[in-house]
Amino acid sequence: MTKSTAAGAGSGPVRRSAPVRRLPARRAAVAGAAVLADTAAVCAPGVAVAAPRAAASAVPTTDFRDCPPLPAGADPARWRCEVHTAAPVLTIGKVAVRLAPITMTHAEGPLPDGGDGQVWGAMHSTPTSVPGVRGLAIQPEYGGRSDFYTGTFSLRFRLLGHLLAPGCTIGATAPVDFQLKRSGPSTWVSQDPPLIEFSAYDDTFAAPAAKRCGPLAPLVNHRLGLPAAEGNLMTYDASYTFKTYDRLPRIPAR
Repeated sequence: MTKSTAAGAGSGPVRRSAPVRRLPARRAAVAGAAVLADTAAVCAPGVAVAAPRAAASAVPTTDFRDCPPLPAGADPARWRCEVHTAAPVLTIGKVAVRLAPITMTHAEGPLPDGGDGQVWGAMHSTPTSVPGVRGLAIQPEYGGRSDFYTGTFSLRFRLLGHLLAPGCTIGATAPVDFQLKRSGPSTWVSQDPPLIEFSAYDDTFAAPAAKRCGPLAPLVNHRLGLPAAEGNLMTYDASYTFKTYDRLPRIPAR
């Protein structure tokens, strides 16, 4: 995979440079301790691709509403909007959780001068309960960096709970950077519409401590085993589809 780093939402394309991311404090802490102590016990077709299979019996309908505007001078027939869906399994610190499905949308294609470009679209996710920690949920959020040619992207992980401050996040000041490696070849599930499946993983990323959690921050980090410089794992079973921009409704510039 050889793609260039994608820009943040609403920004211009990025050029490919080289092949290659209200209780008082004491009462809150006591109540939180009781809650947290209650525990049980890349995606590009440029890589090697398996031969296409017959079309799947039920190919999901994809919403292309997050496709970003193209850069000036881009050829709509040569740029495509990709919609990428995955349900990752995240092992971070002391916990492992199968995250609810996430969806990412971006555009890619040749720039007017012949270079490769990408433009970020959007990411959607929902919270998932953290196993073994009553009342705590985790929700991935886009971390501001992505490169769908190389399989690198960054995420933040918001922690949600009644006694946590609203901004409680793993990667609050600097996101968690992932560099996915393929677990095997991609597989074409359907040709029309196109649907490609792949599996990847990253076992090299570091997990920072959660911050902006209020008085429960030390307790949360102790329970989750953060920060964790090693021993973390993201396994990533995903699929993606695409349409060229000449097949999409006209998208106004932002």
